[in-house]
Amino acid sequence: MAQSFPVLLVRHAPVLLPEGVCYGRQDVALKPGWEGVAAGLAVLAQGAVCQVLYSSPATRCREMAERLARVTGMELRIDSRLAEMDFGAWEGRNWSDISRDQLDEWARDPASFAPPEGESGLALTQRTRAFWQDVKAAGVPACVVSHGGPLRLLSALAAGDTPELLAPSMPQGAARLYMVPHPAGLDHAYTHRKAMALS
Repeated sequence: MAQSFPVLLVRHAPVLLPEGVCYGRQDVALKPGWEGVAAGLAVLAQGAVCQVLYSSPATRCREMAERLARVTGMELRIDSRLAEMDFGAWEGRNWSDISRDQLDEWARDPASFAPPEGESGLALTQRTRAFWQDVKAAGVPACVVSHGGPLRLLSALAAGDTPELLAPSMPQGAARLYMVPHPAGLDHAYTHRKAMALS
């Protein structure tokens, strides 16, 4: 049986923002009590023997990641490729106030469409795939703290599925643990574990 290594994908805890607001690159605070979520994630990360902790640069991810790194001893690496999609002129607006025509156009072609002054789905996919290739090449047990957009793609890649830009997002504060096959030629002595989904 081919050896594999664990990758724990984590979405940041709930944010202090009303429901229905579009935010991507907007820096928003975590809701009070997020420390409890981080404590539970620390137990999962230690159980998975994660050694490296990758985080989006956004405060809502970095704050959790810094606490996780202190508690677990994981090496923290901030990676801009894990940032949420840039929604441009939509940032901070209620979804209900955004043009229905634009939302329909996005739904028809999520890869090519970009919000005004924002980022296309293709750009998000390309940077997320590049990050994933680096994680696989390293072959080191890792924890990844990011956002709904990158994580829906990473979850598919980790499971060996085709990523879908409009697939359902992981809930805020949720985690999923995957066992990822080691790249050819690497000999790591980690125990194989069955892939799990934690939410």
